[in-house]
Amino acid sequence: MKRLTLFALAITLIATVFAAKTPYQAVLQHSRIRGRARGPNVCAMQKIPGTDKKYFTNCKQWYHRKICGKPTEVTYECCPGYEKVIGEKGCPAALPLVNIYKTLGVIGATTTKMYSERANLQEEIEGPGSFTFFAPSNEAWAALPTEILDALVSNVNIELLNALHYHMINKRLTSDDLKHGALFPSMYQDFDVHIQHYSNGVVTVNCARLVKTDQHATNGIVHVVDRVITAITNNVNSLIDTDDDLDTLRTAVAAAGLTSLLENEGSYTIFAPTNEAFEKIPPETLTRILGDPVALKDLLNYHILKNLHCSESIVAGTPLETLQGTVLEVGCDGEEMTINGKAIVTQRDKIGTNGVIHYVNELLIPDSAKTLLELVEESVVTTASRLFKDAGLTDHLIGSEAVTLLAPLNDAFKDKSLAMTPDMKKLLRNHILKEKFSSKSLYHGQELETLGGLKLRVFVFRNSLCIENACIAAHDKNGRYANMFIVDQILAPPMGTVMDVLKADDRFSTLVGAIQRAGLSELLNKKGTYTFFAPTNAAFNAMPRADLNKLMRDPKELANLLRYHIGEEFLVSGAVTSHTRVTPLTGDKLELGTLNSTVYVNRVPVVETDLMATNGVVHAVDVIIKPLPPKIVSDQAEGSTIRRTSDVRAGTQVMKNDDLFQKVLRSHSSRTMSRVQ
Repeated sequence: MKRLTLFALAITLIATVFAAKTPYQAVLQHSRIRGRARGPNVCAMQKIPGTDKKYFTNCKQWYHRKICGKPTEVTYECCPGYEKVIGEKGCPAALPLVNIYKTLGVIGATTTKMYSERANLQEEIEGPGSFTFFAPSNEAWAALPTEILDALVSNVNIELLNALHYHMINKRLTSDDLKHGALFPSMYQDFDVHIQHYSNGVVTVNCARLVKTDQHATNGIVHVVDRVITAITNNVNSLIDTDDDLDTLRTAVAAAGLTSLLENEGSYTIFAPTNEAFEKIPPETLTRILGDPVALKDLLNYHILKNLHCSESIVAGTPLETLQGTVLEVGCDGEEMTINGKAIVTQRDKIGTNGVIHYVNELLIPDSAKTLLELVEESVVTTASRLFKDAGLTDHLIGSEAVTLLAPLNDAFKDKSLAMTPDMKKLLRNHILKEKFSSKSLYHGQELETLGGLKLRVFVFRNSLCIENACIAAHDKNGRYANMFIVDQILAPPMGTVMDVLKADDRFSTLVGAIQRAGLSELLNKKGTYTFFAPTNAAFNAMPRADLNKLMRDPKELANLLRYHIGEEFLVSGAVTSHTRVTPLTGDKLELGTLNSTVYVNRVPVVETDLMATNGVVHAVDVIIKPLPPKIVSDQAEGSTIRRTSDVRAGTQVMKNDDLFQKVLRSHSSRTMSRVQ
């Protein structure tokens, strides 16, 4: 019964949300459902403790119980348009339908009501008409700077009246009518008010959030907003031009040729770096970017979002696309607005006719405006960064050379000698490719030339993209002139055939002799793509002496054993996932997996991976690999027994399902159904 109740609630939630006309209506209906246990027309809201902020929320926010990273408490109040009745549960009564002036008092916007009377607006909003009034809450008036409020109330017949008229539209507009990006002429000189209706249910007018909506009146409708709004007359470029704190930005915008963009129609969000933000950048970096039109344009476009986002629309971290083409993680932490997790926004919601400006005290530099050295130094590959500089390769990292850097993760250098020897310098040069590549353009079998003159092979696997043994471990870092691939290992370029690799390593001396006895030398020297799980001397020594001697005297049996250790396809360790299978030259498939960074083949740990060869790859094992025993599960169906290899964990469930199936077959309803068919 409990499950049925939960299922019914889920169906109700889905049905009501899909029936909602707008995002705001969707969160309102969700809040109604969450509050209905308290009685009719009760809405559950999430309130941020210590503030007056309350939100209707969706399912995700309800279960997270957080707004802007802060825990919320659930409060219950009457849904818009309803009120309590003494002695009755919930909010059964509709609010009295009176004129706008009286409605202001009913819904608690008493300061707006008082100022309407002082400005001689009372008669107008009591009389005939069909108005929409965006009424500032009492808290909104209290938050207004003293000098602005004094200027309004000292000239009530002009300034205060004009301000209130700007909050009014000469038609009735419900929340359903407040579409995203809509403009409506106000009753103050027809200056537009700007509506934003976001997917999370937040609705704003000139970036003021609607906190109580759809309060109907006989002569219109009232929406309570959380701030006093002012007329918008200038575009965002004019706002930048007239602010001394944005002098450097203004110069940069002109140099990048973006002035016309910020003057024309649009709906942008600009994170405007202040003069202080530019001053924090090293002079040589700033000079380089300001002197490079391409890098400068990328930098500025990285500060501009494609769509208008008021600060009140952000209730959790959200990736938002910039004009530069990448995304910024715009979020909030309590009262602070954040960008990429940092609270660098110093002033919010300076709105223009074609967008909104938020001031930031840190410059946001996209990868596309950075040198290769800057990409390396700001990433997680700190060991590689130091080694490339110690190897004297800095010139390749700071210039305009089109190259691609293969930067190993720090963990790749564990147990490796970091002494800057000639061999290490040569190896590091081979981590720089001669061209600027994107990982998306690489293909299987492609050869990439390094600064050291080597040709590196590209291998494409189902879940991995590898260059020799090094698999790409993160998204590309695309710099101004060069790119960086972060890889999981230090490159190990091939130094010969599989046979050459084995001969060069003393651990495989017994194996080399066995290969020669079995007549497989030619195979391992010719062109191919082999994966050899190569038994070390320790693997052979672990065999009983009599068994080893017998094996070595039988070339055919020895060849079969060795061929079972050789896969037909090329596979590096970075491409191994759970349940990876490799087909050997002889026998059943080898089953591979990983555990705690160790690769296993048929449950045998690989002691060293990725010894690269021109015709394959060698992985060392200290145990002779044997076929795994089959896992048998019996399936009962219609009196027959089927034997198959499968996961043994399924056995109990299979038998339970079969028992249930037999009971169904014997049931009366089943026999009846069979006759009908």
